Amino acid sequence: MRYEGNIYSPHLAGDDYILQCTIGCSHNQCIFCYMYKDKQYRLRELNEILKDIELAKEYYGDVKKVFLADGDALSMPAENLITILDCLYDTFPSLTYVGTYASAVSILNKTLAELIELQKHGLVEAHLGVESGDEEVLRAIRKGVSRGEMVQAGRKIKQAGINLFVTVILGLAGKGAKAWEHAKNTALICNEIQPDYIGILTIIVQPGTELYEKTQSGAFEVPEEMEILAELRVMIRDMELKHSGITSIHPSNCIYLENIMPEGKDELLRTLTTIIDSKDVSKLRPRETERV
Repeated sequence: MRYEGNIYSPHLAGDDYILQCTIGCSHNQCIFCYMYKDKQYRLRELNEILKDIELAKEYYGDVKKVFLADGDALSMPAENLITILDCLYDTFPSLTYVGTYASAVSILNKTLAELIELQKHGLVEAHLGVESGDEEVLRAIRKGVSRGEMVQAGRKIKQAGINLFVTVILGLAGKGAKAWEHAKNTALICNEIQPDYIGILTIIVQPGTELYEKTQSGAFEVPEEMEILAELRVMIRDMELKHSGITSIHPSNCIYLENIMPEGKDELLRTLTTIIDSKDVSKLRPRETERV
């Protein structure tokens, strides 16, 4: 297939056909993110994308799931996205899922009517990088939106009938008291948004990022594994979710957990407390700290 540069998709979307609609990320300023630093953001030409769909049919045959890349495919004009969605469903008769990364800014720049039309044409899920519910942390990582804007964006996707998958990042506030504020406020923002699914990641510090420079200078300290687990326990403890899946199945994490909230909350807390109290690192998995 025709791809420009490295291609990323959510870990759970690893078996999807990935269709590159944009190059890079429309924001690309987050101090921890290494994913699109080698790319200049731009929209791909619509005819190129439609040609890729035609080629994918020849290469893959019929597919059931498609994920729109790169970092913010929702930044495309709504009419282009509708054309792409229609082409995908016409080309792949077995297609049941189309997902995309979506920045808060791109969500807010779309009208509710446009988002509803995207849902009607088959956009099933949007992946929103919330990262933190703490205003100070969002500013520090240069996320580019406020806490309130993040809540507004998440709720808008839900209102349009599109499934919302949010990601949050453990360790993003470093060590110390701020870590607990990050955990508590991230739980609270999830409570306000009520996403369909929450993906939990752990911070990976990569050379070439501003966060790496901060670790080298001592301005940022990466928490130890048990501190990460304690942060996760606080986050889950303070979550009040009506019906949300939660998963930490991602290579960046030292523990794989998955459950449905609120039914699985007590089980998740028991598992974390057992490991934290025993300090039994044998129950942890080695984190993959390379690019994942």
